Amino acid sequence: MELREGCVATIGAYDGLHIGHRRILERVLTVAREKALPALVFSFEPTPKEFFSRAAPPARLMRFREKFEALQEMGFDVFFCPRFNAGMAGLEPDEFIDRLLADVLNVKHLVVGDDFQFAHRRSGTVKDLRRRGFSLEQVGSVIEDGERISSSVVRHVLQAGDLIKAKQLLGRGYRMSGQVIRGNQLGRTLGMPTANVRLNRPQSPVLGIYAVRVGGLEEGRWLDGVASVGTRPTIGGVEPLLEVHLFDFDRDIYGAHIQVEFVAKLRDEVRFADLDALSVQMDQDALDAQDMLSRIPADA
Repeated sequence: MELREGCVATIGAYDGLHIGHRRILERVLTVAREKALPALVFSFEPTPKEFFSRAAPPARLMRFREKFEALQEMGFDVFFCPRFNAGMAGLEPDEFIDRLLADVLNVKHLVVGDDFQFAHRRSGTVKDLRRRGFSLEQVGSVIEDGERISSSVVRHVLQAGDLIKAKQLLGRGYRMSGQVIRGNQLGRTLGMPTANVRLNRPQSPVLGIYAVRVGGLEEGRWLDGVASVGTRPTIGGVEPLLEVHLFDFDRDIYGAHIQVEFVAKLRDEVRFADLDALSVQMDQDALDAQDMLSRIPADA
């Protein structure tokens, strides 16, 4: 999409699109409609926090495709997401404004959060933008139980296994998506075939065994299941993987793109003495997941 007439934009990592993010994003969409201009989100890949913390990056709530699809669903016209590298990190505030906001994006109005900073060492502030004549507004944070909602708070809640609280902060259940790939067929060998999905993120915000619902296989319907997120220590696994067993389901779905919504955590991942012990626990996990899902209604 060309931006010759300009755009209404926001800048940020927007990892997770929690309710605080959505307050800003909805304002962008509103102003864009009022001004008859495209609505644009400006982000980076990898995120700056991932770039500067490569040895121990924060758990990614959303990978690129998930974020792109969610923004498209909200109604955004453009997702501008250049690569974040040393050159980008070194841009001073005026360079950032001139090269990116003015020359590339032709931003006519900018909507940001109340803690917004940008450019080299986060030295740029809204004062720099206003000094350069930008039309700009700040949107206040969402505060819940005395705490500012942020991606870090969502990560903490997910790591604690509180899927109900995570749903409140995100505005919907926490989801991961991806393409079903061929695994080692261990689940089928143990009588519980699984759909395997690569996580495609440096760190996972969820680890363990979960009651889940899966979308993307039957139109308008989410299917119940049990999922494992981890390295499968019992068989010496290394690569983190999302494995999902769907109840009362027997179709070849290799290559399908699915969404997995985490409804409740059942337990942590542990190493079992042998495959027989693992199989017994998997059967119990399935029963526990079915019981949990029977008591938690699916969203309409």
